Amino acid sequence: MAYRVPFIDPRSHYAKLKPEIDRAIIECLANGDLVNRHQLKDFERHLAEFVGVKYAVGVNSGYHALLFALLGAGIGPGHEVVTVAHTFVATVSAIVHCGAHPVLIDVGPDFNMDVELIERAITPKTKALLPVHLNGRVCDMDKILALADKHGLAVIEDAAQALGATFDGKCAGSQGRAGCFSFYPFKVLGGFGDGGAITTNDPQLARMATLLRYNGEDRETGEYHYHGQTALLDNVQAAVLDVKLRYLPEWIAHRRRIAELYRRGLSETRQLRLPHFDEACCNDIYQNYVVRTSVRDQLRTYLKEQGVETLVHWSRPMWEHRGLGLAVPDVPETLSICREVLSLPMSAETTEAQVHTAIAAIQAFFSKYP
Repeated sequence: MAYRVPFIDPRSHYAKLKPEIDRAIIECLANGDLVNRHQLKDFERHLAEFVGVKYAVGVNSGYHALLFALLGAGIGPGHEVVTVAHTFVATVSAIVHCGAHPVLIDVGPDFNMDVELIERAITPKTKALLPVHLNGRVCDMDKILALADKHGLAVIEDAAQALGATFDGKCAGSQGRAGCFSFYPFKVLGGFGDGGAITTNDPQLARMATLLRYNGEDRETGEYHYHGQTALLDNVQAAVLDVKLRYLPEWIAHRRRIAELYRRGLSETRQLRLPHFDEACCNDIYQNYVVRTSVRDQLRTYLKEQGVETLVHWSRPMWEHRGLGLAVPDVPETLSICREVLSLPMSAETTEAQVHTAIAAIQAFFSKYP
């Protein structure tokens, strides 16, 4: 189906940067720079500078960033990691694949970890907190870090949706032991396939992740230090991402303008809860523009009929997937979110005209179905 207002437009995105992207790819191919060459190292250096840390390690997915960060923090069998129930399954899978046990707590109205619930979830087995900066908004890192310091816990930031977002002027992925990013194509900084990175100020964690991503081998000495994995960020992807990183501040500014248009156009629609919050300490990037309504499914069907594409993250809580073997947590806000959330079109290519079309369709729906 061809939408009047697509959720994202990857073809237009590529067309805008085609000369630079093509040049970067051709340079890699012409020079035979395919695996672990200077393009990857350049991107890692530039990403670390952007986030405000000493090290960045490119890996092949956000999941592997989480896994290696947890392993680098010493998480293993018999340990517990406190994270949120409302997140993509990879967050929890990374904990499980370390041999640790995920302890799922609820989120607040801003979709992020409810810091008031953390302390009661901590046990003698707890070794780490894993906050998820969802939809481009950073968690309350002051309180999270204070609790971690009090209980001697590592903090691993799942910042897959928050590259460029800040809390008290500090970037997502710069405050914990490590930050974990995804470069899935539809992220605010996306490649032409999957990809991810770890950011950290810890030289030992950075080195361990660097070795784990390449089968545990130190490529300079040939010595194997771990039973690692094949999880290196492809060099061509790194070259493309390095081009795009230069435009990220511009794209984030555009997303904030689009979010403001949505706010102005929908603030009087009482049946909707909008993703705008009062805390001046947060500077959100709106990876997703997520609204809430009790008639989510009906609204989504109507918008599709009007040619407005939307997404839902996630309509079914992860513990309902029996194959994951997760216990059912007490998380009423997460359950409510699963029934109510709807992500509206939001990307670097979303135009003001498209936003006005989406707003008009939403207003028309609620005028017919009050």
